Amino acid sequence: MAKAITSREEDYSQWYNDLVYKAGLADTSAVRGCMVIKPHGYALWENMRDVLDRMFKDTGHVNAYFPLFVPKSLFEAEEKNAEGFAKECAVVTHYRLKTDPNNKAKLIVDPDAKLEEELIIRPTSEAIIWNTYRDWIHSYRDLPLLINQWANVVRWEMRTRPFLRTAEFLWQEGHTAHATEQDALEEALKMHEVYTRFAEDYMAMPVIKGAKTENERFAGAEETFTIEAMMQDGKALQAGTSHYLGQNFAKAFEVKFLTDQNKEEYVYATSWGVSTRLIGALVMCHSDDDGLILPPKLAPIQVILVPIPKPSLEIDKVGEEILQALKVRNIRVQYDKDERNRPGFKFAEYELKGVPIRIGIGARDLEKGVVEIARRDTKEKELVEVEKVADYVQDLLKTIQQNLFDRAKAFRETNTHFVDTWDEFQKTLEEKGGFIYAHWDGNSETEELIKEKTKATIRCIPLDAVEESGKCILTGRPSQRRVLFAKAY
Repeated sequence: MAKAITSREEDYSQWYNDLVYKAGLADTSAVRGCMVIKPHGYALWENMRDVLDRMFKDTGHVNAYFPLFVPKSLFEAEEKNAEGFAKECAVVTHYRLKTDPNNKAKLIVDPDAKLEEELIIRPTSEAIIWNTYRDWIHSYRDLPLLINQWANVVRWEMRTRPFLRTAEFLWQEGHTAHATEQDALEEALKMHEVYTRFAEDYMAMPVIKGAKTENERFAGAEETFTIEAMMQDGKALQAGTSHYLGQNFAKAFEVKFLTDQNKEEYVYATSWGVSTRLIGALVMCHSDDDGLILPPKLAPIQVILVPIPKPSLEIDKVGEEILQALKVRNIRVQYDKDERNRPGFKFAEYELKGVPIRIGIGARDLEKGVVEIARRDTKEKELVEVEKVADYVQDLLKTIQQNLFDRAKAFRETNTHFVDTWDEFQKTLEEKGGFIYAHWDGNSETEELIKEKTKATIRCIPLDAVEESGKCILTGRPSQRRVLFAKAY
């Protein structure tokens, strides 16, 4: 095949880009910093979206949609949030174009069409949503308000990579309102757990659950909970965040309610979200030098049937039987009857696209009543009797899903290190990489200095961190628990 992929060992970054483009997940765009999500990539996102949407609704949330544009006055109402996102904002200043009087073939911005107030293209939606909630919330009977939206957002990034960091991306953002601090905190932790279950059960991607440091919190949050995953180059990727916002946005937008004691109080808030960045995480967590490896629960095509050497009446009859038997089990299966390409080309193409199971239906094998079943994760092949294919495939999909998780978890454990000194920290970071558990004195300046010296950041304070007396690796000051350091995307 002409679609050669740079090896991970040679250039991990180029390997990733090669996979994204050559496996048909995305394409470049005429708009700098943006990408086109191709059908294969979008089908993957749809599967993620559908699972998450079901999980959200199972926990009592409903969907709504809010405007793409945020008036500047609303955006700047919550100062920390505005300051945190200000440098990434795209701003609409005019509402009309007109023909250039000096060149009739060109258009110019009409200077007479300047907006009275600039509009921010949402980098996140807290401002427009909480301005709306002011009209929706009056009494404790209106709470909790549990709303999610599926949307696109714009953050004007200068250095972009497909799925990992783009100027425009797709995501979901939950925004909830509660009567008490406890209710809001429970909500933030509940959604944190939802993201964890999705990452591990569906993406087959083990994650570390933790809280962000004050430096790394979402702008305007009192607490940010994160899930951190290790990619195959040892770097961390933030795979989902859930924020407890306290009363910050309620106070900024005067969102109050009457309690059951007839007292007026500000509501408590959360927000939480994941994005198409998860596709990038999926690529980097499981794939190899031959292409994508997708977990069966999310793969757009779970099983591909390939006739060998080409379709025939006999092969098609068996192929259709297998096709229907798998469809009855709700397995996403396709039968490739295209006669323009040889089986070898098809094998390579479906391997590149990460289809978990390939079934080769060959005339010679059918004489023995068997077909060849190949799994993408280990590349093992097995001859299986036609009558037993459906049951075999159903079990194999579960096996592959579990194997991908176990493999990723084993890789993380192998590349997780505990260090106690600054020299040990630097040496481990440079020579081994991966996740490093070390003591930190809790000081923001120390955190920034470590980042400046090594480019490693505190990914989270693990929720399961045990009390353990120690000394900060940089300052030597006392510490009561280890935190998770890593270089990150």
